[in-house]
Amino acid sequence: MLAPYTRKNHNLWNPFADWSDLDRAFFPTASIGEFKTDIRDTGDSYTLEADLPGCKKEDITIDLTDGTLTITAQRHREYEQKEQKDGYIRCERSYGSYSRSFDTTGIDTANIKASYKDGVLTLTMPKQQPQAASTRRLEIE
Repeated sequence: MLAPYTRKNHNLWNPFADWSDLDRAFFPTASIGEFKTDIRDTGDSYTLEADLPGCKKEDITIDLTDGTLTITAQRHREYEQKEQKDGYIRCERSYGSYSRSFDTTGIDTANIKASYKDGVLTLTMPKQQPQAASTRRLEIE
């Protein structure tokens, strides 16, 4: 049977090994609730790249609300829609819904562009142009 490889030192007894396994069962280290991003400053804009492997373009949404950009993605499994797990011996790949939010202060949100290719979502976010300070002299009445 196919199973992930784990190294175990059978010569040493660890009384806490069972607790460690229990801890991983309730608090897994790799969670579907997160995805990795890189943000680069490219001069006049920022480029955000988010790894979303296994997601389809139609399962990704990008929302802008009150200065916050939120990326939400859903990943599905083949057997999700079937009544039984036909032929699956072990299923470890994660599936579900996950999202990340980012502050858009200093971003020209009206001109953000998004593309998705090979499991990577790329957002090009132009910086806001600095507003020229306007001065006005008030008359005293």
